Amino acid sequence: MTTTTEKQGAIARFLNFIERVGNKLPDPAIIFLFALVSIWILSWALSGMSFSAIDPRTGEAIQINNMLSGDALANFLSTMVTTFTGFAPLGVVLVAMLGVGVAEHSGYINTGIKLMLKRTPKALLTPVVILVGIVSHTATDAGYVLVIPLAGVIFYTMGRHPLAGIAAAFAGVSGGFSANFIPSGIDPLLQGFTQTGAQIIQPAMEVNPLNNYFFTSISSIFIILVGWYITDKIIEPRLQKTAVDGDTDDLPKFDEITSKEKKSFYLASFVMLLGLALLVLVLYPDDSPFRNSANGKLADFGAPIMQSIVPLIFLLFWIPGMIYGFTVGTFKKTKDMIDAMSKAMGGMAYYMVMIFFCALFVAAFAKSNLGALMAIEGAQALKALALPSAVTIVGIVFLTAFVNLFVGSASGKWALLAPIFVPMLMQLGISPDLTQAAYRIGDSSSNIITPLMPYFPLVVVYCQKYVKGTGIGTLISLMLPFSIVFLVGWTLFLLAYWGLGIPLGIQASYIYPAG
Repeated sequence: MTTTTEKQGAIARFLNFIERVGNKLPDPAIIFLFALVSIWILSWALSGMSFSAIDPRTGEAIQINNMLSGDALANFLSTMVTTFTGFAPLGVVLVAMLGVGVAEHSGYINTGIKLMLKRTPKALLTPVVILVGIVSHTATDAGYVLVIPLAGVIFYTMGRHPLAGIAAAFAGVSGGFSANFIPSGIDPLLQGFTQTGAQIIQPAMEVNPLNNYFFTSISSIFIILVGWYITDKIIEPRLQKTAVDGDTDDLPKFDEITSKEKKSFYLASFVMLLGLALLVLVLYPDDSPFRNSANGKLADFGAPIMQSIVPLIFLLFWIPGMIYGFTVGTFKKTKDMIDAMSKAMGGMAYYMVMIFFCALFVAAFAKSNLGALMAIEGAQALKALALPSAVTIVGIVFLTAFVNLFVGSASGKWALLAPIFVPMLMQLGISPDLTQAAYRIGDSSSNIITPLMPYFPLVVVYCQKYVKGTGIGTLISLMLPFSIVFLVGWTLFLLAYWGLGIPLGIQASYIYPAG
């Protein structure tokens, strides 16, 4: 019979293996460079071979194109700049982040988070902390640098164990990364890769940036309720024997929000809501310029409103952020607002480097026809197994969660996996929207148990302020119940959601081609 100690030792050995292997992986940008070179070599090796797989785009046997031929290399060099600048995820993410940068650096988002946390009754503290962690995704790193440490302070000042607060916030910020009521930059980012993958099979196919919005919104409720139960019934009781022995005198205080900050926040929020109300009024008439002029529909790719989602996300954050900044005084002149946008772009510097190599890889992968060949052959193999679609989706979730232990970047992983998963499952009749939803679950659930996640060591430091002996193992043991339950429970939630036929998002479907 296996003892508890033996089980814990096995888990520790597995996590140590994950850490050793993960530390040996090169940077994601270099992975894309290696992948690009691999595509070139593989396309050269397979270009003279015949395949029986039929290309659904042409109706003919698929042919691998040699990316090392003279014409291909000349085209690669002559189109390198446009391949990068025209890469779908690049523009939409940068535009969205310009608006988020103003809202974040003006202090608008931070004040909103503090107000939500401070006015929470003790009995509802845990779910509100998780909720705020989920909402903080809209401000990129704000959850890690603000919500998680503040949650520890608030739990401690309310007489609860601070590590429980940190765990709850970490679960909301990182474990529930793909759950959110508010559209954020991650939506168009993933959509861009999903659309690129789908176009390997159907070149004219478009995917809405909010194709998972309904699912991620409702998933927020699931994450909050499950996280609440785990924190209060499992984590905090386990921490009762863990003494708080840190130097609490030096802990950050829960800053008082000044009257000026409150008034500025309420004014900025009022203007934002007023703008949304005006937008609804503009959209309502049948002859609205934001409707498709051909059929009068709003939920149609031909409707200007559907092409304006990313600019609207930009305005949703830029306008209230600007108003808050100038009224509260964080912005003294217009240059301060521009500086905030510049800082947001500065934070995207690494993303732009990675996306450069990613764009070249994706383009070569598509032009070589290797992606289409893998999709068609993979689909045929899955068909031969005769697995139910639900089993296939579960496999995508768990495979993504495993890969996430080694490669933490959500965009980096999906850039690699989307060109394989999306077209392959399209061949099985599963829509890109559903495939992306499955990926998002796997990508989120294992974030909180991998030391390779960039902010994981920072959370360990937060814990050490209260419990000096906290280490990586301590944090993993705190977060493992969240990770396991999120992974299994959220997957079952998706299957139930699918079974009930609830829409995944705007212009989304479960099957391909859509009925």
